[in-house]
Amino acid sequence: MASVAKRDYYEVLGLNKGASTEEIKKAYRKLAVQYHPDRNPGDRHAEEAFKEATEAYEVLADEERRRAYDQFGFAGVEGMGNGGAGGAHDFGDIFSDFSDIFDTFFGGGRRSGRGGASRGGARRGSDLRYDVELSFEEAAFGKEMEIEFDRRTACDECGGSGAEGAGGRRTCETCGGMGQVRRSSGFFSIATACPTCNGEGQVIESPCRVCRGSGVKKQKRELNVKIPAGIDSGKRINIPGEGDAGPNGGPNGDLYVFVRVRPHKYFEREGNDVYCVIPISVTQAALGGEINVPTLDKKRVRVKIPSGTQNGKILRLKGEGIPYLNAGSRRGDMYVRVHVQIPEKLSGKAKSLLKELSEVEGEVYDPEPVRLSQLK
Repeated sequence: MASVAKRDYYEVLGLNKGASTEEIKKAYRKLAVQYHPDRNPGDRHAEEAFKEATEAYEVLADEERRRAYDQFGFAGVEGMGNGGAGGAHDFGDIFSDFSDIFDTFFGGGRRSGRGGASRGGARRGSDLRYDVELSFEEAAFGKEMEIEFDRRTACDECGGSGAEGAGGRRTCETCGGMGQVRRSSGFFSIATACPTCNGEGQVIESPCRVCRGSGVKKQKRELNVKIPAGIDSGKRINIPGEGDAGPNGGPNGDLYVFVRVRPHKYFEREGNDVYCVIPISVTQAALGGEINVPTLDKKRVRVKIPSGTQNGKILRLKGEGIPYLNAGSRRGDMYVRVHVQIPEKLSGKAKSLLKELSEVEGEVYDPEPVRLSQLK
């Protein structure tokens, strides 16, 4: 089980953020022709590139989902269109928008889900999506969890063939078992999926009494999933073979577990580093001292505050950040920004002491301005 880092959708399609709908469609068309699995049989890289481009198009070509993505990133489109949190769903099929391209180049065969159909009946099953929500700490240190979802499995009665008995199928007479028919248009000969057998090359004469010819049945699936330490929102985990079973005994699709991380009450993440703000008093800032700072491990680390610490100073705690994904014990750092709290109300004694300090320090009442870059 491997983690797959998602790329920005505009980057996937090679576009700028303000690209028009036509530019988005044109960019996807180009990538779809280049990486379509029928043009690159057995090429796993091409198949992944095709899936990535299709996912990017599904979001950016939809105005509502694109607005959510532009504003909130991957977290903004989770659960939109392809299903919400806590359930597995088929990825959208958008090939009808580009039927001219796929019919011309790939014989008109529509692919099942995202895995696809190969001519001859057996097709790869659909990929599924499952959304999980994690706490900040669970994402940082990993977690094993049980998930439950519905998927299609091969029918026990017919073994996924969809036919009753060994003689339940026959070769399609329209296409002669090829799964395609050709039509001529001028100088061109264009292959399209056979309308009689839908590109399978065979027709069922005696459908299975259990699955009624579909070859699959719906079944609940319980699965133990290991969430790796260091995962972040928008990342996904690919679990091969845990998607829908393919029709006619075809291989299973994959399951993609999409991760969303809930915000922490005071920690913020940037890469593998963690940031937080710690308030200190005026006297602590002036005189220095030590404070106990909470960390992700729920322990407190003693941190020295240098005397004369200015508001906004950042202190680094090495190795107290987020673990690097699949990198053993290596972790990022934690950065503490100091916030000097100025008291709004002072007792008489406190006012007297501060006034005395003002006189000792010889406060300047006509200070010279400085550039922002000169401030520490």
